[in-house]
Amino acid sequence: MDPRLNPYAPGAGTPPPELAGRDALIEGAAIALDRIRNGLAAKSMLMVGLRGVGKTVLLNRICDDARGRGFTTLLLEAPEDRSLPVLLIPPLHAALVRMNRIAAASDAARRALKALAGFVSAIKVGTGDLDISLDLAPERGLADSGNLDADLTALLESVGEAARDQNTAMALFVDELQYVEERELAALIAALHRVAQSSLPVTLVGAGLPQLVARTASAKTYSERLFTFPEIGPLDSGSARRAIEAPARRLDVAFQPDALETVLQNTQRYPYFLQEWGKHCWDCAKHSPVTAADVESATRQATAELDASFFRARSDRLAPSEKRYLRAMAELGGGPHRSGEIAQVLGQSVRVVAPTRAKLINKGMIYSPAHGDTAFTVPLFDAYLRRVMTFPEG
Repeated sequence: MDPRLNPYAPGAGTPPPELAGRDALIEGAAIALDRIRNGLAAKSMLMVGLRGVGKTVLLNRICDDARGRGFTTLLLEAPEDRSLPVLLIPPLHAALVRMNRIAAASDAARRALKALAGFVSAIKVGTGDLDISLDLAPERGLADSGNLDADLTALLESVGEAARDQNTAMALFVDELQYVEERELAALIAALHRVAQSSLPVTLVGAGLPQLVARTASAKTYSERLFTFPEIGPLDSGSARRAIEAPARRLDVAFQPDALETVLQNTQRYPYFLQEWGKHCWDCAKHSPVTAADVESATRQATAELDASFFRARSDRLAPSEKRYLRAMAELGGGPHRSGEIAQVLGQSVRVVAPTRAKLINKGMIYSPAHGDTAFTVPLFDAYLRRVMTFPEG
């Protein structure tokens, strides 16, 4: 079939042609945002899930919907090696300048800009890595103490007062939150706690790997009362079928039932992999309907492409000892596995391999779904490791 018409969209955060199975979560987020804008209580939301489940797609969709309904939104990704407060400053400055213009220089909007100026001066003293000029001089004693918890709280309170003054809400959308260092995460949680206590219209919609739940609890013990943690997993069978069939049907292309079932089995119904298989099924099929033979060819191509890009990109950033640990996990299967079982495969004690396990958790390659358990954050990664690495690997 014509590759120019291929409707499938595998990619990092690329919207799929059919966003199936997520309507309830999107509606729940919209309800929470509207409640916050109306001065009613609602928890911030942190979506957690493995790689490839579509967290970034959902975050972008909820952000776009909120922006379209008049919310002031900030969208950013937290990388491993940058400070979240530093990343927050430029988009927050731009948002406050827009609010200030709309409000014809209202006192609340101007004060929020002064709070940001004080916050910037304090950050510059602490890091020296920020280069931004602001429109207003800081107000002495406002968000400029150098104490991150106190300053970020004062800043978000000022932002919330400005948003309330304009009958809107400020929604922070942050991806890859598991990479935020604990001190900064604790400060963000404390600030959100304070604005929630004051019924100010500021909220967070975040996304991250499963370890984000434990990290927020470690940062602040009350975090479970401040956030909801919807778990984003593989699609149910009906939604997975729709994700594959609906885009093809719009172009008068069908899948034979056995072919579709094979796609669902091979992808384990993870949204990213569904898009990858859908793309290759389209390219391999000469005409409609897509057959089991087409899916077999597509599986070979999809696997080769994933091995060369999606999986390899994650494997290449690992030290040899980290690769050996993961290969030992793969020897046991998809998981989760007890830490002692993995150490036994490696022929070492749990204590000896514990630092390697900790590094892999910090790098977002594995997580602990329960005490003493270890699981991959990347679906199908165990099969990839068995394909490309012999065991034991020296």
